[in-house]
Amino acid sequence: MKKLYTPLLLSLCMGYSAMAQTKTFTITESTVAAPKANYQLASRFSPAKLKKMVYSTAVDPHWLKLSNRFWYEYETPSGKEWYLVDPSAKTKKKIFDNAKLAAEITTIIRDPFDAQHLPLENLKFSADEKAVTFEVKSSIDELKKDRKDKKAADSMQKKVYFFNYVLASAKLTEVSNYEKPKAKPSWGSVAPDSSAIIFTRNYNLYWMDKANYKKAVKNEEDSTIVENQLTKDGLKFYSYGSNGDGENNEENEKNNKKRRRAYVLWSPNSKYFVLNRSDSRKVKDLWVINNISAGRPTLETYKYQMPGEPEAPIDEMLLFDFSAKTYKKLNTAAFKDQSVSAWGAPSLNKDRDNEFRPSIWLGNNSKIYFSRTSRDLKRVDVCTVDIHTGTVTPLIDERFNTYVEVNRPGLVNDGKEIIHWSERDGWGHFYLFDAAGKLKNQITKGAFHCEDIVNVDEKNRVLYFTANGRESKEDPYYVHLYRINFDGSGIKLLNAGDFDHAISMNDEAKFFVDNFSRVNTTPKAVVMDNNGRVVMNLETTDLSLLMATGYKFPEPFKVKADDGITDIYGVMYKPFDFDPKKKYPIIEYVYPGPQTEAVNKAFSKSMDRTERLAQFGYIVITVGNRGGNPARSKWYHTFGYGNLRDYGLADKKAAVEQLADRNSFIDASRVGITGHSGGGFMSTAAMLVYPDFFKAAVSNAGNHDNSIYNRWWSEKHHGVKEIISAKGDTTFKYSIDKNPDLAKNLKGHLMLMTGDIDNNVHPANTIRVANALMKAGKRFEFVIVPGQRHGFGDLTEYTFWKLADHFNKYLIGDFSQTDQIDVVEMEREIEQKK
Repeated sequence: MKKLYTPLLLSLCMGYSAMAQTKTFTITESTVAAPKANYQLASRFSPAKLKKMVYSTAVDPHWLKLSNRFWYEYETPSGKEWYLVDPSAKTKKKIFDNAKLAAEITTIIRDPFDAQHLPLENLKFSADEKAVTFEVKSSIDELKKDRKDKKAADSMQKKVYFFNYVLASAKLTEVSNYEKPKAKPSWGSVAPDSSAIIFTRNYNLYWMDKANYKKAVKNEEDSTIVENQLTKDGLKFYSYGSNGDGENNEENEKNNKKRRRAYVLWSPNSKYFVLNRSDSRKVKDLWVINNISAGRPTLETYKYQMPGEPEAPIDEMLLFDFSAKTYKKLNTAAFKDQSVSAWGAPSLNKDRDNEFRPSIWLGNNSKIYFSRTSRDLKRVDVCTVDIHTGTVTPLIDERFNTYVEVNRPGLVNDGKEIIHWSERDGWGHFYLFDAAGKLKNQITKGAFHCEDIVNVDEKNRVLYFTANGRESKEDPYYVHLYRINFDGSGIKLLNAGDFDHAISMNDEAKFFVDNFSRVNTTPKAVVMDNNGRVVMNLETTDLSLLMATGYKFPEPFKVKADDGITDIYGVMYKPFDFDPKKKYPIIEYVYPGPQTEAVNKAFSKSMDRTERLAQFGYIVITVGNRGGNPARSKWYHTFGYGNLRDYGLADKKAAVEQLADRNSFIDASRVGITGHSGGGFMSTAAMLVYPDFFKAAVSNAGNHDNSIYNRWWSEKHHGVKEIISAKGDTTFKYSIDKNPDLAKNLKGHLMLMTGDIDNNVHPANTIRVANALMKAGKRFEFVIVPGQRHGFGDLTEYTFWKLADHFNKYLIGDFSQTDQIDVVEMEREIEQKK
């Protein structure tokens, strides 16, 4: 049988732009097969299915307090195990005999369990570290004890059993009459000595003592709870704590009288606390409407300062003398529209299971450390406050012509010395200052990037820190752990190996757990000592079920940026049924930065945007760009300063061209691009700046018009000009190129998606692009994701298939899903409810 086609119809079916000819011609059906995307293969790697193939990929240690030991849980296709590790003794033991424990629990609860299916929850070690406690939820229904309406639909719950297990004797005991404590309320800021709890109600500060807090934890509506009011002048958008952000107007009104969180930092001795109070009353309002709320659509009103707007929030730092129940506003002023932020003290690793651990300020009982930053972010001061006098003293100043970034400093011997992170020489490094802010010496130096302070060994004057880019012949993004003396001598790599490393060190800096992998290797975990010696092997991730599906690791690559000089790094993902003789369309998954480049360095079981998309029949790549990841030089990171729309596009295009030159299986005439948030903005920009190169794009939740995106991100990474008049008045000028400006350039196939209650990147960003495209007479697809914030929430799976359909039509030429209401492969992943 023969069919007649016009070239226009053929071009639509094949995903190419319309041809100009109009004459008809004949194609024999037997010689031309309709192109097909491999929906079946892609469906095998949904998030729901991956959860059943890939289990634990890292060891997450819970360090104990009385020793150098730690425990962790680890899951494989054989089930979950719990281990206790003693690095000093080089031992790793199972905490339980799972089969025996399952039998004992079954006997008590009368629900069946076995060794592979032990649903232990909230496991914790006792204070003496000789026993563990845990919970098991049963199938028995019981009435909630605090329910007033016992007939309400949610008045029943599953009964929870509480157990104690002695390690030495392996004796299991049910704790009878156990009443499961409620989780720590999110609103309570507990003093270090537990004597008081601070919270807000109706925008003002309140406090209660420990006894009343215990009542509130048990039943928040207990009428006998005694509260004490600290302030009376709190207002909405000038509150002493939460304004109820993220609530619609009806919820906000309802919740105003409830307890909310106060973001306070306590002194170590519990006598003082400090908080930031922000006056946002003059900041202009922004709104989103939830059209699918129960009943009437609901309005959400919130404050949102856009770039260049003069109405800025005014940051205040308040110091409270809790014993006197008084407070004073500290004089922190230095710059117009500045921001101020007090640092919290670093948490101890051995306190991670203590859910009542307090928030303590960085400093001591007489001094607080904080930062203040100018609006243009070119000036940052590290300061201290004297608790008794309120005197603010600038210690360290940072100045730069683009923007300054700082991290929490490390204090040595209660602040007698300060370890400060700075990019003042063009690379992220550590510097040693004395207590008065005088530079003593640069600790680290060289063409590499230091990341975080891991531990400060005051006695031996050794700094443990993470860094990347120092080891030759490695991807410069791979993170390692180092030690170095305070005077800059004796730098030592502690976890060598051409991998990306994630570290958890115990508080005594004796041992650390090292998790390491690349995108193309199986993750492993070991215990090492502080001299870099492997103490013992812990785990190798079991990928057997994943490999049985035909999974193949992706391939890292290196290409040149558009300048022909700068090395940029990426990862290539191929279909698992890859045929090198075929020609494949290529899709770039992008995020321009400057916070990150969204290029995986370690193995990841999150595969939606990369491996899963490739299975339809694509080469998918992620690759960096100048102006991207901050884990390079300051030059690299700030490359896009002043050109926030276009700065990364030339590098993305150059990467595809170089890969196509190297690999005959890449079809550079069929290039797609997609991304979320900053990647949504970048993918649309690519279609408009290089309309003949990029043929199809799906842009999700993009900040297409950065003049209406939030001031802090946009003014920082693009720049804002501070103008001081002859009279001394200060104003700020902001100007930026936007995607709507280039709407007339669109040639390819663009799909725009946005959540309709996105209060991060407002839907107006996407709507403005749509408006400009319509006025330019351009065809495109526009998808509103109902009731969803920035990340698309429970419609993430739906939007993935929507994205895939778009590319499959316009890059592969598969229109088979066009008329289908749903996708069979997607429907199989929806959990069937009874």
